[in-house]
Amino acid sequence: MPIEPLVAACVTQIEASHSAREQVIGASRALIRQCANSIRATHRAEFAEAERRLAEAEATVAQIAAATANKPEIRFAGYTQDALKEFVEAQLVLAFLAGREPPGPAALGVTASAYLNGLAEAASELRRAILDGLRRGEVARGEALLQIMDDVYSELVTVDYPDAVTGGLRRTTDALRGVVERTRGDLTAALRQDQLTAAMLELEGRLGG
Repeated sequence: MPIEPLVAACVTQIEASHSAREQVIGASRALIRQCANSIRATHRAEFAEAERRLAEAEATVAQIAAATANKPEIRFAGYTQDALKEFVEAQLVLAFLAGREPPGPAALGVTASAYLNGLAEAASELRRAILDGLRRGEVARGEALLQIMDDVYSELVTVDYPDAVTGGLRRTTDALRGVVERTRGDLTAALRQDQLTAAMLELEGRLGG
């Protein structure tokens, strides 16, 4: 029985997988950069720029999908899923801060685990927006964003499956809980400061009158 053709057939498959892996690793790095740039623009309220960056990211996601069409071992590899998670995060941060309907996993073309982990990180990212807003006196907006964070945490904490299935969602959700608690404390302090300031101004007005 000739062994050479059997090995050659396997080598051909491995070479195809290796080529796809190299392509996807490069695309994943590019995707992470594009998403980071989109999030940065979103926090600056430069929504048109954020959308432009996301359009680039969507093209990269399409490249990854094409390269991994028949290669699930690469499609579901950690580096691929991490990049897709960043894509979800960028999409949802824009939706939350621009007051838009958040897209679902099917619309974004990602797995459920990548979507849920991206959702958790997007909620955590709202802390930055809340703190930036508090420096501008935007307490009401901060309360609205904190409610989104609370809603996301309340839903994710009910997803109780092994980490191998959810991509480590439990750890991500635990991290989100800490972010929510710290943000609630900061927002509460800001609200009390506003109330104290209002009370002092009212008293000053009465004394002046």
